[in-house]
Amino acid sequence: MKTDIQIAQEAEMIHIKDVAAQLGIGEDDLELYGKYKAKLSNELIEQVKNNKDGKLILVTAINPTPAGEGKTTTSVGLGQAFGKLGKKAALALREPSLGPCFGIKGGAAGGGYAQVVPMEDLNLHFTGDFHAITSANNLLAALLDNHIQQGNVLGIDPRQVVWKRCLDMNDRVLRNIVVGLGNKMDGMVREDHFVITVASEIMAVLCLAEDMADLKKRLGRMIIAYDFEGKPVTADDLQATGAMAALLKDALKPNLIQTLEHTPAIVHGGPFANIAHGCNSVRATKTALKLADYVVTEAGFGADLGAEKFMDIKCRMAGLKPDAVVLVATIRALKYNGGVPKAELSGENLEALKRGIVNLEKHIENLQKYHVPVVVTLNAFLTDTQAETEFVEQFCRDRGCEFALSEVWEKGGEGGLALAGKVLETLETKESRFCPLYEDDLSLTEKIETVAKEIYGADGVTYAPAALKELKRIEDLGMGSFPVCMAKTQYSLSDDQTKLGRPSGFTINVREVYVSAGAGFVVAVTGAIMTMPGLGKSPAAYQIDVDDDGVITGLF
Repeated sequence: MKTDIQIAQEAEMIHIKDVAAQLGIGEDDLELYGKYKAKLSNELIEQVKNNKDGKLILVTAINPTPAGEGKTTTSVGLGQAFGKLGKKAALALREPSLGPCFGIKGGAAGGGYAQVVPMEDLNLHFTGDFHAITSANNLLAALLDNHIQQGNVLGIDPRQVVWKRCLDMNDRVLRNIVVGLGNKMDGMVREDHFVITVASEIMAVLCLAEDMADLKKRLGRMIIAYDFEGKPVTADDLQATGAMAALLKDALKPNLIQTLEHTPAIVHGGPFANIAHGCNSVRATKTALKLADYVVTEAGFGADLGAEKFMDIKCRMAGLKPDAVVLVATIRALKYNGGVPKAELSGENLEALKRGIVNLEKHIENLQKYHVPVVVTLNAFLTDTQAETEFVEQFCRDRGCEFALSEVWEKGGEGGLALAGKVLETLETKESRFCPLYEDDLSLTEKIETVAKEIYGADGVTYAPAALKELKRIEDLGMGSFPVCMAKTQYSLSDDQTKLGRPSGFTINVREVYVSAGAGFVVAVTGAIMTMPGLGKSPAAYQIDVDDDGVITGLF
């Protein structure tokens, strides 16, 4: 069996200008990065703003397991299937982070015959967007420390610096560090921290900004520290906004690539859904909607994270409205939720399936709370049996969901025709009456508790004293109307990754809270979640190599 990277490397790509032509984009509106990658010009984005919007389809999933779910694969395959049906379709996806590529995933471009290409470029440096974000983030950190060193006119309290440095790599030893060691000229000694680039507020800002003016406004109001009187100090106060915006000038433009079947894919931004808002950029999604009749987008991890934040943060801020949701599951993952070890998932086990399908049930219930039609799709594996598939299909129909089998990994767009047909039927017959889960005027604790109870199924929320104190400060600063961005493990509906299925009788524990004033949301950190991941015992990096001819291997 061929690996994903082998399939991608054997693909015959067409020139990116020919991909763009499918969406009515001329060559003059492309900024080329070789033959197979391009950025969309600011002029194009302005020109199409008055076009009619296409239909927006969100792809999400059950909680991830070691058995795999296939959200990106399904998204790509669905886009390819629309193409086979003669529909004008586009994908709007996130860019992969180097952290997981070298840590656990090895790549994030889809899988099998449902991938976006060039796969290696996308998974590695791509067009440099993440490097630009890292540079802007760390420029701000350097300017902050330099300001303190050069006399500290703003009266920044070194004990209340909240801006962290970042790196797009899993590196646990950088989570908590001390900077400024040495002599007086080496700066003030203080505790500092690193986050992974996808958790930087600049990533969130870039993905929520409408244009350069909006980007600069958001960058400028980011809170970087508090002064000795407890008042916030912003990037604007530090005169850092212009230089950061200059570094992000090109990163603000969405990228265009193609699928294995040449469907246009607008790929831009990449915040993680377990520690950030988990969606591609507003610019990419809105531009895709103006260029295509059907836009397939994806939100990270399970629906309790990515889909909730897509609905309650991205759609709320950008005025977007999903027309349908595709919820991805696999029989293997459902049996894993039912207590079957990974090594034994290939055998038929209806009892375990019945135990584990409660995870899917909870996600269906959650998505229906947003009043958007739901289509459940099973990402098919060769080991699935007819009895198992029929059980899942009936389970979904009993809960008012459409159902379709997806075979896109094996068959590409052809394997997604049943799913595409069901999505089209849903779009034609069911109306989306989308509304967010909570109103803006609720208190921050009420918003946190609404998500915890309604989406996670928790009995309640407990707060560390420091988190309660910070919530009060944020509300006193006039930012209590912000939505909440929950940082939580992706592996469970609870904040304990060992609780599989549909846990009950638990509380969500908020240990830390901070405001992302530029992004416009408040982050509530729960359980043991980390904003700088670490590498495992056998990182994916061990398998990645390049031969004498420059051919990369191991990005499975």
